Amino acid sequence: MAPDPNRLHPMAAAPAVTFLRPLAEGRANVAVGRYAYYDDRHRTGDFFDRNVLHHFDFVGDRLVIGDFVAIAHGVQIHMNGGTHAMSGFSTYPFNIFGGGWEQGFDPATWEAENRGDTVIGSDVWIGTEARLMPGVTIGAGAIIAAGAVVAADVRPYAVVAGNPAREVRRRFDDATIARLLAIAWWDWPIDRIDRNLNAIRGSNLAALETAQ
Repeated sequence: MAPDPNRLHPMAAAPAVTFLRPLAEGRANVAVGRYAYYDDRHRTGDFFDRNVLHHFDFVGDRLVIGDFVAIAHGVQIHMNGGTHAMSGFSTYPFNIFGGGWEQGFDPATWEAENRGDTVIGSDVWIGTEARLMPGVTIGAGAIIAAGAVVAADVRPYAVVAGNPAREVRRRFDDATIARLLAIAWWDWPIDRIDRNLNAIRGSNLAALETAQ
């Protein structure tokens, strides 16, 4: 029987492993898929406050985490609330300190830097202490190497590394990736996933395509 995706700590022997969906409850600007987990090595239970930075309701950007996402310890996800206006000569946020410095500030100059939602596709693996910059989309099946700084979108099933992160390779050829995205096994009902685990974690594409 599959584990309960709404159980905060699904592994008694590994209490650092934390399903993120229960932690996202009540957060209007966050959506988390089934079985997405984080390695909460310090067992703080505050992923969306400690690891998701500058995520303010008034900004309006959303963090979307797909199904079966694996997030290693120390990952940081930077949201748009931490951006500064860059159209003028100085990026210093004078206006937030008040004292008259807020006068004449045009909020549109800051809003122009908003890069939109951050979306992490299903079956993505994000390595230790990787950093995601605001507004990136990580395609399904991608791998983000440890320490990578992701400032641009990542294609499905790509492996990226470095600062800034660059695509090292794709895990499969284009035709195979297209077929995997069409299968989208992560969207299957859990009983179908249970029946076909060997096909999902195997390498026989025909078996996965015919799985019932």
